[in-house]
Amino acid sequence: MEEQTPIQGIVSRLETLYPDASLELAYKNPFELLIAVILSAQCTDERVNQVTGTLFERYPTPAALAAAPLESVEEIVRPTGFYRNKAKAVKGCAERVVLDHGGEVPKTMEALVRLPGVGRKTAAMVLGNAYGIQEGIAVDTHVLRVSQRLGIAREKTPDAVESRLMTLVPRHKWTWFSNALILHGRRVCTAKKPSCSRCALAEWCAYARDGAKSG
Repeated sequence: MEEQTPIQGIVSRLETLYPDASLELAYKNPFELLIAVILSAQCTDERVNQVTGTLFERYPTPAALAAAPLESVEEIVRPTGFYRNKAKAVKGCAERVVLDHGGEVPKTMEALVRLPGVGRKTAAMVLGNAYGIQEGIAVDTHVLRVSQRLGIAREKTPDAVESRLMTLVPRHKWTWFSNALILHGRRVCTAKKPSCSRCALAEWCAYARDGAKSG
């Protein structure tokens, strides 16, 4: 049998661990996912899900959210942190979706990143998870950390790490790979005190091999 490269071994093991890896954000349609991802910056998915439950009950469509009083949106999203900026972003995003795209979340990276509050990470998450379109690998803090620790991407910025990962991971697995690394980063390869001793990826991990002692 041909020997696997590190990335092949990592992908294979992740497929065993997280075969159906999906986001832990609650959403019913592409617009709800788009807003939820914007709100998830520096906030737990659990709290975002609590907030979006209220937000979408009161403002269930892009048009409704676009027309909402900013103060009302601020009050609802306050628990997610940075609530003034986030409220402005989600309301502005809803406005552009209505005005520029007829109320439908666009299906291209180029169009999505023009929306307020939307960068490549958010766009890749929405395209991959809501539409099944593989246009990028969403690199959040978990994907960044796990990739760097594994040594498969030593670049320092999310964009550079994404570019590297896109050359390593088969395109049809990009969304799943990001989701799987997010789950692994939350459950095992945590920012503080990662569980290297029980990590199924330890045999390929530069951090477990060399860096854990020095932290």
